[in-house]
Amino acid sequence: MPELQLLRADHAPALLAFEQENRAFFATSVPDRGDAYFTDFDARLAALLAEQAAGVCHFHVLVDTDSNGEGEILGRFNLVDVADGSAELGFRMAEKATHRGLATATVGQICTLAATEYGLTTLRAAAALDNTASRTVLTRTGFVPTGEEILLSDRPGLGYVRSTTGEV
Repeated sequence: MPELQLLRADHAPALLAFEQENRAFFATSVPDRGDAYFTDFDARLAALLAEQAAGVCHFHVLVDTDSNGEGEILGRFNLVDVADGSAELGFRMAEKATHRGLATATVGQICTLAATEYGLTTLRAAAALDNTASRTVLTRTGFVPTGEEILLSDRPGLGYVRSTTGEV
């Protein structure tokens, strides 16, 4: 059973493999990270871990561990720009892990962590209009459209919001 884990430095090889193996798949629904992301991966990961240590972001990976104890990353679930009780949620799943309910279950788990572990009361998210899968996950996990129309790398999208306290 896949397990949600807080991002650590030792996730680096599996995280890089996840990003490389799914790059073309991700580009169909979210902005591409660009070649520099892969070239500077180690420095970027170090910067993310520093942000996490400072408490301004909480980065998570969904890890499927095999019988040898080796872990393959199936997804990323991040809470960024943490301030004043709120954060922005971002997530992406490996192509082979889609259509199994994992994204919905894990976003639900992140929402619980946001409230219980991180003291957050409001989560924001955004999804491109043509990213039906992410918009469905957000809706199924209690996010509601804000009516805000946004651009995600020149792609039209919608903003979403969710209270972690049950208040709307």
